[in-house]
Amino acid sequence: MKSREELQREFAGAPPELLEYACQLQEQLDQQKQSLIEQKKTLIEQQQELIERQEELVEQQQLLAEARTHIAELKRQLFGPKADKLNPEQEEQLRQVAGDLQEHNQRPPPVSRDVLEPNPPPQDKEKLKRELRRRRHPLPAVQLEVQRVVLEPADKVCGTCQEPGRKIGEEVTTEYEYLAAKLICKETVRPKYAHACACAPVVVSIAPLPPRLVPQSKLGLGLAVYLLLSRFDDHLAYYTLERIFRERHGVIIPRQQMVQWVEKIAFLLLAIYHGIWAELQATGYLQVDETPVKVLDPEVKGKAATGYLWFYSHPQGDVFLEFCTGRGREGPEKRLADFQGTIQTDAYTVYDSLRRQRPAVLKRLGCLAHIRRRWYKAAEESCAEAVWFIGQIRQLYLIEDAARDLSHPERKAARRQKAPTLWRAMQRRALELKANPRFLPQSSLGKAVNYFLKEYTVVVGYLRDGQFQIDNNLVENDVRPSVVGRKRWLFIGHPDAGWRSAVIYTIIQSCRRRGINPQEYLTDVLGRLPAMKNHEVKDVLPSRWKPSSSAPTSPATE
Repeated sequence: MKSREELQREFAGAPPELLEYACQLQEQLDQQKQSLIEQKKTLIEQQQELIERQEELVEQQQLLAEARTHIAELKRQLFGPKADKLNPEQEEQLRQVAGDLQEHNQRPPPVSRDVLEPNPPPQDKEKLKRELRRRRHPLPAVQLEVQRVVLEPADKVCGTCQEPGRKIGEEVTTEYEYLAAKLICKETVRPKYAHACACAPVVVSIAPLPPRLVPQSKLGLGLAVYLLLSRFDDHLAYYTLERIFRERHGVIIPRQQMVQWVEKIAFLLLAIYHGIWAELQATGYLQVDETPVKVLDPEVKGKAATGYLWFYSHPQGDVFLEFCTGRGREGPEKRLADFQGTIQTDAYTVYDSLRRQRPAVLKRLGCLAHIRRRWYKAAEESCAEAVWFIGQIRQLYLIEDAARDLSHPERKAARRQKAPTLWRAMQRRALELKANPRFLPQSSLGKAVNYFLKEYTVVVGYLRDGQFQIDNNLVENDVRPSVVGRKRWLFIGHPDAGWRSAVIYTIIQSCRRRGINPQEYLTDVLGRLPAMKNHEVKDVLPSRWKPSSSAPTSPATE
């Protein structure tokens, strides 16, 4: 492309009309070239999108082929040779169960057992490539601070006449950058002034020191929040944090010091912890579960002891954790001593013993998900009878999906209209199977039937109230972060440290339940708690928290 100055030199001595015509042609050429560049960009983007769509199509075809293979295997296992024809009802049940089984197999293992084993590696490189391909997702469009770097060409100015070139466009390349965090030393300076005027005796004035998070320590608010989230949300061990501070920031913070800081912060958060429990207790309906965690107990020589984190939650409320050294009834009995209402649990005998102890004020609901797992296991072991029960349970969950957005009275009415017929049919079928002389109580089918009949009365209790859930899956989902933590840091360092984990997990999980960013919440609340009175703590519970209108003021810096 030629600039206007180059055209003037080239057409020197030519009529002005010819020069003007040449300039117009050059501008049209520039515009067409720019248009071609934009079209080329659009074409590249469309081609990239087409490639992604093709990859998605291939992935869906693979999933479809796997599903067909799975259905064929189920036909062979459940109903014998292919020569045995299936009736339409069995075909429909089989299709539904195949989908449910695949979903069940892809779900994480039950979180009620210890899962410290690492994930098994892919069997071959091709499987690894498929997994990596499935994980690829385009980066979402986000609003971030933009740092613009302009790279000028070396020949921007003509080397002969020194005339600058005329800008005709630009190409922009976007990439995400990360600015590493850093530790700083913040000094709070309070000048002292002496007043020695004649009108008053000598007085020394100094500004009061604002309440500190941990008095007489060097722990700042930002570092405190980072420690809590790194340890209990990102699940980093203290020795890993010690190495990060040493290698990336050049600062030595012993892990013992971090443990002491976390203990003091957890003690400060106890008021919020107890406030969360008070709100949950007032709801009259709690979902309860427990999960084991390894504990380094100095009284147990040669191996790690086992402690338990007990989870209490309300479907539309917060999550409360409590650490106990054992799985016996002492922990939940003490915690639920003043609770009146309904608890929803699995079939662990402790829960039923608590109900029998206080039958007038404490009711128990069962969990359909635990029943379904036993039918799944029976189906996977070639038990054809289990297919029918899974199909019935699937119908119950479809009723729940349809009533999910209804009010509690409307949900209760929708359930009462359709669900009782399904439940009675399953009860009759289970009783018939148990009465069969060929019934084997210790088989997978026998265990499923016995568990179903044992839990039948309490599991249908969800029909009494629209706020009750059909299963305990919500609280089990809250268990999973602590399970991930056990995979990372393996154990709690001492029995006395268990309460700290419970307090901090409670607050982080309650924030996530309510869609609150834990970092924003902890930064705001820990900045306000040291100066708050006891009766003011209720205003910063996750259920009532509102970000402060202005960030905590910092002393002026020089």
